Amino acid sequence: MIWFTADEHYGHTNIIKYCNRPFSSIEEMDKTIIDNFNAKVKSGDAVYHLGDFTLKEYERAKEYMHKLNGCHFFIIGSHDKWIVEGGECRGTYLKEIKENGKVIVLCHYAMRVWPKSHYGSWHLYGHSHGKLLSYGLSYDVGVDNNNFFPVSFDEIKEKMKTMEIADVGRI
Repeated sequence: MIWFTADEHYGHTNIIKYCNRPFSSIEEMDKTIIDNFNAKVKSGDAVYHLGDFTLKEYERAKEYMHKLNGCHFFIIGSHDKWIVEGGECRGTYLKEIKENGKVIVLCHYAMRVWPKSHYGSWHLYGHSHGKLLSYGLSYDVGVDNNNFFPVSFDEIKEKMKTMEIADVGRI
């Protein structure tokens, strides 16, 4: 199984206020997001974190990773200096994957056009915390937009059935 998520902001106290998250403390927020994650993701599943995993340093990021099921792949977001500093966990700013024959472009930031967008590829992103409308076949997989749960490939596939390819990029 393959999963996508973004903007967990583990250990980031101010995110509760900034995003009006329904938690009274950072401990409650972290526990809820970890419990929700592990309720869906199994140990052999692949998980793409599309940025802003944590503001903490590399060693603290590893502590969070060890609490989560699955095999983790990281897209670098605006608060992910730990990926670059840590060395062991490599990340990238943009990644194109293929799942069940579908091209999926992963980036922390939303794009208006992306590789193969005019051919029906999907674009998954975070950063906007559920405040940016999808455009074309794009979707915000951030926790704020998905009741603090990760989103499966199958769930995204169902969402994409209601969306249309944007009529741009056909040059």
